[in-house]
Amino acid sequence: MKTNTLPRNEKLLIGSYRRIVAAGVLFLFEIALYIAIGMRPQADVRSSLLIANAVLGVIVILVLLFGGMIRAAAASKQLSAVVRVSMFFVWWVPVVNLVVLGKVCKTVKGEYKFLCGKRLLNEGRKGMQICATRYPILMVHGVFFRDWKAFNYWGRIPKELSGNGARIFYGSHSSALPVEQAAAELKTRIEEIMRETGCEKVNVIGHSKGGLDARYAISCLGMDAHVASLITVNTPHRGTPLAEKLLALAPDKLASALGRQYGKLFAKLGDDDCDFLGSVNGLTPARCGQLNQVMPDREGVLYQSVGSLMRAASNAGPPLNAGYAIIKPLGGDNDGLVCPDSMAWGHCLGILEPSGKRGISHGDIIDLTRKNIPGFDVCEFYVKLVSDLREKGL
Repeated sequence: MKTNTLPRNEKLLIGSYRRIVAAGVLFLFEIALYIAIGMRPQADVRSSLLIANAVLGVIVILVLLFGGMIRAAAASKQLSAVVRVSMFFVWWVPVVNLVVLGKVCKTVKGEYKFLCGKRLLNEGRKGMQICATRYPILMVHGVFFRDWKAFNYWGRIPKELSGNGARIFYGSHSSALPVEQAAAELKTRIEEIMRETGCEKVNVIGHSKGGLDARYAISCLGMDAHVASLITVNTPHRGTPLAEKLLALAPDKLASALGRQYGKLFAKLGDDDCDFLGSVNGLTPARCGQLNQVMPDREGVLYQSVGSLMRAASNAGPPLNAGYAIIKPLGGDNDGLVCPDSMAWGHCLGILEPSGKRGISHGDIIDLTRKNIPGFDVCEFYVKLVSDLREKGL
């Protein structure tokens, strides 16, 4: 495809890649030229011409190089902060600059290919509305987050679903409350959506603790009559050893102090009420066992679940890397917060493990970091989940 027909972001990405590569090729050509001249001392070449060529070559190389780096920094969503800083501060350091610029080229080229593939895929199914389910989708966040407009908890997923016909709503509940209280807020939210849309039911996708909150609302607060399906994503249905470990290690005074500071911070961010300790305690295996006794599955609701695993602590940043390291000796493989045997509930759609070195963390599964993971298209994964609901008539 010609570059002048590409969307602006894709055009910038491929342009940055081509400029950096062109700068590298021109640099190697200049080096080869001067080596060849040096090996033929009898060659009649004016020194003034050599100097002029060198100056011109340096100018062109720098223009191409900085043009490519600026375009990459402006257009790429996949370059890490470390690489962004490094390419502008070490471009002049031999060997190191080759490593950094090689990383930049690999990243922007991969991102360009990903965006092209995604665009062509959506153009090919435009108008098919494969995510236009009978009932709207209610996306329920996990603990210690809110549904902010400025930063979507679900990353690029809602836009992809909406683009394929889904009607998306958010739980809009508090960031940290015990399951029973969070479920009561979800009940209110479901009733609001029903009034707003005129629908009889909703399809719920709940991540992490959000899955527990949704289950409680369905089983104990009468929402089984108004929920067609529930898909839980990396939900600790049987708790997580991390919560138990943290409560055991943290002195009561420290835990209480953290809870108060958390409450003050999130009060400024929109939470009227927070219960930091109650939320953490609600994720322990003992407490989840108690909850499972009082919130059995209800007939008429399709229960499905999915999970994912990290391959190493290096697959994620704080706090999930630390969580992985703590849970590994206690419960084995995990996503930085939850073990796979705790994720499965109802019909388990699988525990995701990509073929590459990069695992899928508790945050990756909701596109929290907006990173493209080789072998796993997170947005397309949710498109498949929702399109399957549509096929089931939900």
